Parts: sequence; structure tokens; C-alpha cells
Amino acid sequence: MKTTILSAMAAICLTAATQTANAQFPGQPAPKEPQKIIDLWNGKIPGAKNVDASKLDEVSTKSFFARDIKVPSIAYYPADENPTGTAVVVCPGGSYAGLSYAFEGVNQAAWLNSIGISAFVLRYRMPKDEFMEKRCDGPLQDAQQAIRYVRSHAAEYGINPDHIGIVGFSAGGHLASTASTHFNDEVYKPAENVSARPDFAVLVYPVITMEPSYSEKGTRESLIGPDADQALIDRFSSEKQVTNETPTTFLAHAMNDKLVPYTNSVNYANALREKGVECELHLYARGDHGLGARNPIETQAFWHDACEKWLRMNGWVK
Repeated sequence: MKTTILSAMAAICLTAATQTANAQFPGQPAPKEPQKIIDLWNGKIPGAKNVDASKLDEVSTKSFFARDIKVPSIAYYPADENPTGTAVVVCPGGSYAGLSYAFEGVNQAAWLNSIGISAFVLRYRMPKDEFMEKRCDGPLQDAQQAIRYVRSHAAEYGINPDHIGIVGFSAGGHLASTASTHFNDEVYKPAENVSARPDFAVLVYPVITMEPSYSEKGTRESLIGPDADQALIDRFSSEKQVTNETPTTFLAHAMNDKLVPYTNSVNYANALREKGVECELHLYARGDHGLGARNPIETQAFWHDACEKWLRMNGWVK
């Protein structure tokens, strides 16, 4: 069991010009259109109400913030050059109110493709009572189904079914950690007997806990509501749900993150360590919430480089 903590002083040079929503990160390909859009549920969304499930919600690759997703889908970005057979489900953040789609979805898919990983960007449902019977389960249902879809179609996409990970940012990091700890929960009846367990996880400035003392209020209230009882808080506090079957995990967080305290990542890493699950935690002195995702600054390259080395070390990237 090894837990590595890296604290780096990142010299941050913000550009004077406002970055566009589809800004290109240094050294990686420009964002592109997905090869295909996949209907996650084929018109049969579990727990949906007041929804026309036959029509997918449209999301532009340049969308700064995609709101009110009722019919979920996956945007497929294949690793066309030097594919490794590894794939990830990408979960953009957005406080469970929307998706930071261009920054934490499309741009991250471009980076993953550049190192030989195929990306499936998940456009998961936002938890709302008006179109969900049980809103707190909606995003988890979508994450489980996305992993099951990729695994059951692995041969079609040239993917190793044992090399399927999940990547999440902010509230998407919470969803990725939930998928990493609740993969055996039967939150819907799957059509096939296929595991929903990710083989590895990458959590970047993630929301981990629902405890009010150090959680992000918007994420917590969107998912479980302002008056959730302790049982529901515990269920969706991922640091309390770790087992020895939780997948190996890479975490990155800025210590000056004022929106989601870095203790979220530290507590999750400690929980993994206590259960004997190998993880790697990188803490950066600067980078704020987003670790450079909205500006092509050095912090973004730092965690990308560190994550690529971790992926190579564990055999997910050759």
C-alpha cells in the first residue's frame, strides 16, 4: 500500500484575455466533435417521470455549462492514434445543477485521446424531483449504466473489458467516487449481468463528502436536499463507503481551493489507505477550484503529467 503526497508550488500566469469555452490546453489536440452519441438507456430510463425518453438532450461541444439534462447520453471519443485498449467514463462537474461540459468533458477527452485512452463523456441527469422518482439515485444509475455499456461493448470499441476507468471533476468527482463505492448497489435492474465496477478512478478536485462541515453546499443540496437525514448524508459521503473492493485511485486537488476544500481528497485517500486500497494523492499549493481547467496554466499540465505517469505505472497506458 503506497500513498504518495506531492505538494508543488505552481507559478500561475493568467492570461489577460478571457479564455473561450473550448480553449486548447498546451501540448494537446484541439477539441473535436464526438464520433458518435450513444443513447444511454434506449428510451427506458429508470425512475424517470414527465420525460420524453425518446429524444436525447442536445449538448454542444462548446457548451460552457449544460443544464437540465433529462435524457442522458454518452459522447464517444476514440483514441485513434496509438490506442491502448483502455477506456474511461468522464464525469464533468457542475454542482449537480449542470455540466461544465467543454472544460471538464470535451477538453479532457482530447487529453485522454492523446495518451491512447478512449473517452466516453457522460451527460448524466441532473437530480431534480420534477423528472425523477428518486433524484439522489439518478446520477448513480447513469454512471453504473455507462460503465456497463462500455464493458458489454468492449469488443466493438477495441477495449479491454478489464481496463475501464472513471474520471470525475468536482461534483463529477463525487459521482465517480460514488460509482467507485456503490457499484454493487442495485439502483436499477440491469438488462445484462455485467459489472458496474470501474477498474480505476481519477478524481480531480472532487466533492467527496455530504457532511455540511466541509462539503460544497450547492452539490449537497442538489443531490440530497437541504434537510437530508444522517443516513442519506452517510450514504453519499464516499469516504464512509470505501471497502477493500474500491478501485485504485488517483486524486489531485489544490490546497487553495475555496469551493471544495482539499480535505475532501485527503479524507478519501485516508479511507482508501485504511482499507488497503492503493492510491496516489497530489496536493498543489495553488490552482484554485479547477486546477487550471479554465486557463492554460502550468497547474493543468502538472496534474495531467502526474496522472499520465500513474496510468503508465499501473499498466493502463503503455
